[in-house]
Amino acid sequence: MSVLSVIVPCYNEEENIRYFYEELWKNTPFFQEKGIEVELLFIDDGSGDHTVEEIKKLRASDPRVHMVSFSRNFGKEAAIYAGFQKAVGDYIVIMDADLQDPPSLLPEMFRYLEEGYDSVATRRVTRKGEPPIRSFFARMFYRLMNRISKTEIVDGARDYRLMKRQVVDAILSMGEYNRFTKGIFGWVGYRTKWMEYENIERRHGETKWNFWKLFLYSLEGITAFSTAPLAIAAVIGIIFCILAFAAILFIIVRTLIWGDPVGGWPSMVCIILLVSGVQLFCLGIVGQYMAKTYLEVKKRPIYLVQEEF
Repeated sequence: MSVLSVIVPCYNEEENIRYFYEELWKNTPFFQEKGIEVELLFIDDGSGDHTVEEIKKLRASDPRVHMVSFSRNFGKEAAIYAGFQKAVGDYIVIMDADLQDPPSLLPEMFRYLEEGYDSVATRRVTRKGEPPIRSFFARMFYRLMNRISKTEIVDGARDYRLMKRQVVDAILSMGEYNRFTKGIFGWVGYRTKWMEYENIERRHGETKWNFWKLFLYSLEGITAFSTAPLAIAAVIGIIFCILAFAAILFIIVRTLIWGDPVGGWPSMVCIILLVSGVQLFCLGIVGQYMAKTYLEVKKRPIYLVQEEF
């Protein structure tokens, strides 16, 4: 009998666990009719509330519920990777516990797999409920990524995705420490169907993704799937070298014609500050890639398990 594994990363979601569980099972009769068993795998990312206790309550009455609890907060990327490793299903789907990923789409998503697609991904066509400034920068990020990277990352893409085992095995073969799942999905390829739906606000609680965390996450994506920033730093260096040589020629010519009057100190200070700032900026770009390399070569585990059932 085939198995559908539902992976649910959780971080301080005690208010949503029960509602998600009830909503999910409302949409599983479709799979039962097709002879597909469903396992529910919660990945607790070191929650500081009663998320683990709520999951254990569900487990006490339903053996289909499983949990992997981390020793601390390792991040959603680690939770997704752990879910892929622990899932036993022939089909695997990732869903958020806050019900922003509607379980009602699952039957339609599975039908596309039956038509021959290897994965079915979702994207939001609206960003209702998000601050305008956050939505603006999110759109700019996707636009930038698709310009500087060969890996396609769809604007508004969610982690909500139903995949066949072959796709998940391909993702697991990428054991890198610095993970950017949206890029990994695009990099492994396979035949993917995109489903659109309007944004749904959280059932309870607040998002754990503030502007700073999203900014750092965007840097993770850029450094993981593009070397364009390094090329940009090199081009900037070449441009400033050319400008420097041009300025030297200009000074020599001016001195030969008009002498060398003392002056221009304010402009010289501004130029020094500008060039120094550009150098530090380029050094920072190189430093980002070196830091990622440093983390990779240490070969630390992506997550550590405290409790599992």
